[in-house]
Amino acid sequence: MEPDRSFSSSSGDAGPREYLTIEEPKKIREAALEYGSIPAYNNLTPEERDNWKAHLAQRFDKPKSEVVPADWDRANGWKFTTIAWTSLDAGLRPVEVERAKVSWVDVDNAVLRIPKEDSAKNEGNWVVSLTDRTAEGLERWLDEREQYDRYNGRDELWLTREGNPYQSTSLRRLIHKLCDIADISTENRKMSWYALRHSVGTAMSHERDLAAAKAQLRHKSEQTTMKYDNVPVEQRREALERME
Repeated sequence: MEPDRSFSSSSGDAGPREYLTIEEPKKIREAALEYGSIPAYNNLTPEERDNWKAHLAQRFDKPKSEVVPADWDRANGWKFTTIAWTSLDAGLRPVEVERAKVSWVDVDNAVLRIPKEDSAKNEGNWVVSLTDRTAEGLERWLDEREQYDRYNGRDELWLTREGNPYQSTSLRRLIHKLCDIADISTENRKMSWYALRHSVGTAMSHERDLAAAKAQLRHKSEQTTMKYDNVPVEQRREALERME
């Protein structure tokens, strides 16, 4: 039986330590749709509905008696889906999820427009491609986002229920929850939000070339992008020479 191909480099410590196999990003996308979802209010028996009210009361930190049908829609929202899908498309670093703003999102053209002052290394303005599916999800999230008081007067694209931007710790918890839903083992693997970024880099370099991966991941240096390409060294060197 052949081992799973993965997005880790074959060159030892030179490649990313956090990775997803080639099949796992799709599983993460589907898990993000499922994460946090609950059965439809009208499809539940009174006993089931009472149990779900207790769950939602804890989730939203409110008395059980104050849980209303609208909370079902709130629980089945687009926030977690778009955090994962956007990160899988754009290879967002944790700090970029933290800094992400509504003003970055251009759903009509299916891109993120990241200004220099918000970029992780403050090196330039970036236009990053998104899939149509992610752009549609973001459009839904922007509509939903307007319904939550915590976003009033704020431009952050995503906030926790406490009103804080997502950071490495909260994103690590999220990726582990998504892996659990997707039945992806994290045992003996270093798994953080960077695994999504690394999968983008390797997939882009395989499907297109290093130049495409370099642009999508917002690298200034071709050498940085090379760690996402596990084809023979000679072919990688030729790719670099083509980009000079």
